Amino acid sequence: MSDPNFSLRRQVFRKLHQSGCFVIPNPWDPGSARYLQHLGFKALATTSAGFAFSRGLPDGEAAVSRDAMLGNIAEIANAVDVPVNADFQSGYADDPETVAANVRFCISTGVAGLSIEDNTGDRANPLYDLPLAVERIKAARSAIDSSETGVLLTARAECYLVGHPEPFKESVRRLQRYAEAGADVLYAPGVQREEIKTFVAELAPKPVNILMSSNIGLRVVDVAEMGARRISVGSSLFRTAWTGFARAAELIAREGNFTGFDHTVPFADINKFFSNLC
Repeated sequence: MSDPNFSLRRQVFRKLHQSGCFVIPNPWDPGSARYLQHLGFKALATTSAGFAFSRGLPDGEAAVSRDAMLGNIAEIANAVDVPVNADFQSGYADDPETVAANVRFCISTGVAGLSIEDNTGDRANPLYDLPLAVERIKAARSAIDSSETGVLLTARAECYLVGHPEPFKESVRRLQRYAEAGADVLYAPGVQREEIKTFVAELAPKPVNILMSSNIGLRVVDVAEMGARRISVGSSLFRTAWTGFARAAELIAREGNFTGFDHTVPFADINKFFSNLC
């Protein structure tokens, strides 16, 4: 178990965004978080989708309760010694006042940062109207400032994920307004490879997070050269683990063989890793 020096972690996290580019991978439980720290990553971020899938649920606030998500966030933040950013979805509320109250709950888990989306969860109207979306970011900002914790606020524009007809243009428009409302970091999951450099330039000087959810042929150094400050992977690590599990299980069910177990990490190695942490 880590020493929960959350104040120091928040200082470290803020400094990481001041220059260069770093990867903030997304564990879904304490075990995956501890292994990512072991590999030397300087910060981690929770994944709402990875956690939901691990519970046998779809991603989204309708399926995973606020308190369940806060429990997962706290569990991960307390399992490691590095800063943790919380994927806090849309703040578990529509109105700014309740968003602010929920942000205070999220801060109490020990996170160094948290993100707020502008996805309503309503397929007919998937994005909050911009004035309300801005007020929600202002409310989150106010809650963080009143806590005097230095937690970083990431604002997410969900235009690509909800199928907006002009996702690049609308994401930039929204994120510029969110920056004015007090967001420290800007993020639009789904930005395409050929758009990254222009996207970052449009939002300068604010730090921009880029999502790498699949192998599109870019390395960390390539994304860094495009000006991004931070790279996250969303649910990709969970989906990678699920891919191995599903393939091995399907081979047993359909072909009656165990070749899906080839090249797996030995039990002894995993057990030794966690034994050394006790």
